[in-house]
Amino acid sequence: MKSDSSSSSSLNSRIRLRNNHGVGLSSQDWPPFSRHRYSALSSQEDYRSEEIEEFGPVFLQEPDDAIFSLDSDDKKVIMNCEARGNPVPTYSWLINGTIVDPGGDFRYSLIDGNLIIHNASEAIDNGRYQCRAENSIGSVLSRDALLQFAYLGAFSGRTRGAVSVREGQGVVLMCAPPPHSPEIIYSWVFNELPSFVAEDSRRFISQETGHLYISKVQPSDVGSYVCQVKNTVTNARVLSPPTPLTLKTDGVMGEYEPKIEAHFPQTVLAAKGITVRLECFALGNPVPTITWRKMSGNIPKKARLRKSQAVLEIPNIQLEDSGSYECKAENTRGGTAFRGHLQVYTLPQWISMINDTQLDSGEQLRWECRATGKPRPTYRWLRNGEPLNSQSRVEMVNGELIIHRLQQTDSGMYQCIAENKYGAIYSSAELKILASAPMFSTNPVRLIATVGKDVSLECRPRASPKPRISWRKSDRRVQPSRRIMLLRNNTLRIINSSRSDEGSYVCRAENQFGSAELTTMLLVKEPMRVELNPVRVEVTVGESVVLSCKVTHDPSLDVSFLWLLNNQPLNTQQEGGHFEYIQTQSSTADLMIRSILLKHAGKYGCRAQTSADSVLAEAELLVRGPPGPPGVVIVEEITDTTATLSWSHGVDNHSPITTYNVQARSPVSLGWQTVKTDPEPVTGNMESAMAVELNPWVEYEFRVVAMNGIGTGDPSTPSRAVRTKEAVPSVAPANVRGGNGRRHELVISWEPISEEFQNGEGFGYIVAFRANGTRGWKEKMVTSADSTTYKYRDETFPPLTPFEVRVGVYNNKGDGPFSEVVTVFSAEGEPREPPSEVQAFAISSSEIKVIWKPPNPGPGRPQAYEVSFWKDMEQEETGKKKRTTGNETTLLLTGLEGNTQYLISVKGFNSAGQGPATNLMCPTTSALPFRYLFATVFFKTSKSF
Repeated sequence: MKSDSSSSSSLNSRIRLRNNHGVGLSSQDWPPFSRHRYSALSSQEDYRSEEIEEFGPVFLQEPDDAIFSLDSDDKKVIMNCEARGNPVPTYSWLINGTIVDPGGDFRYSLIDGNLIIHNASEAIDNGRYQCRAENSIGSVLSRDALLQFAYLGAFSGRTRGAVSVREGQGVVLMCAPPPHSPEIIYSWVFNELPSFVAEDSRRFISQETGHLYISKVQPSDVGSYVCQVKNTVTNARVLSPPTPLTLKTDGVMGEYEPKIEAHFPQTVLAAKGITVRLECFALGNPVPTITWRKMSGNIPKKARLRKSQAVLEIPNIQLEDSGSYECKAENTRGGTAFRGHLQVYTLPQWISMINDTQLDSGEQLRWECRATGKPRPTYRWLRNGEPLNSQSRVEMVNGELIIHRLQQTDSGMYQCIAENKYGAIYSSAELKILASAPMFSTNPVRLIATVGKDVSLECRPRASPKPRISWRKSDRRVQPSRRIMLLRNNTLRIINSSRSDEGSYVCRAENQFGSAELTTMLLVKEPMRVELNPVRVEVTVGESVVLSCKVTHDPSLDVSFLWLLNNQPLNTQQEGGHFEYIQTQSSTADLMIRSILLKHAGKYGCRAQTSADSVLAEAELLVRGPPGPPGVVIVEEITDTTATLSWSHGVDNHSPITTYNVQARSPVSLGWQTVKTDPEPVTGNMESAMAVELNPWVEYEFRVVAMNGIGTGDPSTPSRAVRTKEAVPSVAPANVRGGNGRRHELVISWEPISEEFQNGEGFGYIVAFRANGTRGWKEKMVTSADSTTYKYRDETFPPLTPFEVRVGVYNNKGDGPFSEVVTVFSAEGEPREPPSEVQAFAISSSEIKVIWKPPNPGPGRPQAYEVSFWKDMEQEETGKKKRTTGNETTLLLTGLEGNTQYLISVKGFNSAGQGPATNLMCPTTSALPFRYLFATVFFKTSKSF
């Protein structure tokens, strides 16, 4: 690189941009103006981000308002301040605009940026503090912070005189609080601690004045009153001297109209977001009632009434809560009112702030900051912590700063301050004025072009201010022509280049700080040709194909290949082994595609590239396969048994669609089922069909599957669920039968109809029956769709009477078919007679064998028997039971106690119930049977010795 520079500024290696809060930004985050400046200066250099960059101070922590308790054991106040910058900033402090001198006052010391005040004094140190951070770039001022001191003095020890009033009269007891800071809370003690005055509609303590108001004095109010105040910061409490309250003896005060003694100010100023308390209390007899209203509009819904309506509390005050408020005090003697205005203010808030900026000498700076607030903010500017005044080159109007014809001395830290009477906010930014001789990062440059193509020779030096640019070739100045152009960005562009354009081109950049040259060696080569075969190929899913790419190029240049699919680089590693690159020689490359899938279809590109040229050849691969899914199925019309469906064609994947298969599913079907259609089959050129033979009153979803000569495709997205319309039931109950039941009962049962065939709401059964040989049918309605049995009882018909039976169906649309007529017999009933000839045998000390004979044949035949046994002197209900497994007439009882008398009963039972019992009582015996003619037999087991 050649340079005539005699001097240059070090600023060119220290370019830095920051946001308003000093956080480092990437180039994508830079303000548009600053980002443009940087790219114009450094697009052709290797910018080394690791270089140490200089930048002005940026606050990391600014001082906050503080309240210091004078009662604290540690008399040390710390005001915090921290900034970052390079070089590292130094700090100083101002109190009420005056510089603090730690060297001249031993009470002040600085640790890093923090100001420490020893033996802090309210008289000397109360005020507003600002921190100044400074380095070689410039200085900035922090926001100001108010330092206050919390204290609570003592009440005057002077005795307070007694207050004497008539009964019924109102009274105000003064608190006269001692000196204090900041706010205090008032309460009153009655006679002695801890008896505090309870506030109600008659008594009120103002937190504005501290006074105790009693609207109507009663005899119970007589006593001693002490005002207690509490500091909200230190929690210290002090008590006033007592104020005695007595009653006059010259009579009782008569009724009088209200008089408001405590009320909020005529104008109340409140910061947005705080809680506002408006007080209003009146004396009067009878005790007045307080009411509130807003003169324009309604009191905010969030407002709350406290202390028997003497306080209107509005939390989170907003601008719309401003306005005139009125409190009114009324009793039977009259009324009075007080009206005041609530005004809500807001601190300034930024809409737009200034950002760090770098500009060349002689350029114009335009910064604008904007803020909202009520009252509307005003603006002022600081440069390096000092007020900036309007001059010939400097304009400041409504938050806008303009500096014309920038000079090096304009560099530094700038601050825009937006403020109103309630607060101020600061926005800081650094202005750098750049000054450097031209410089190229790479030199020389070798550039290879292709015959017939356009070529651009760039010249982008880093310099400030912008340099003058000139071009020459072989010591001759390059003259612009129709084929050779000098662009605005100083690039030399050659149209339709030829071999004669080869040579050495020199760009010279020059400004007041120096000059530099960049040499570009231009070589022009013959163009490259690329062929990709086959140009168009059709394959079927699962087959394989090879695409061959052949290049003709200048042999002095190396060639590389890049394969693309649909203009995107092809990544063989992500394609599951379907693709393989094969390069047979330096100028030929093949792409093999194995087991082709539908997704492999598309436009393939082979890009051959040399240092001089890049050429793309393309081929199209069509893949035939099963069809894609049809479009979403739409149910156009629905009846009780049909659904008219429509859809749109999906892709046929290069093989015509032959047919469509219509499928449906319902909550009662086993997945998707093919349904019959009209027409049948649904051919590939159709986009609608009617599904037929559907079940009424069933919720269906439909989908369509396309088929072609290669296979079956994926199904469409299902339609929305639709329900077919109701219809009269068409399926009769199956397996109608009967039997069992109790005596004189006819039991009829059937298999229920599934929901799929109920065809509508209100489904039920019609049970019809008649005795054999009779004409008329009895019909009974069974309203439950889940019922499977109906019982009919009639004392007049004997057991096992034959009946003709049929069961039908119905729903809200009408009656459906009946089943075939079957013969069902009425129940034979439970056993009528007990077993006979019951006998018992003692087998051992713990076993008894019981035998009997069945009852006489006839209706009510037992299906099995139950034997109950219990100890003598016990109730039968406490005994045990044992059943036979069928019609056996013998049973062995085990697990009995020896030498114990048992009573035994035997009864038959069937599905209709139990029959009568035969009872036995068995005495002790040597396992010999005893049978008695009476109903009860007693038996005692033998005892082993």
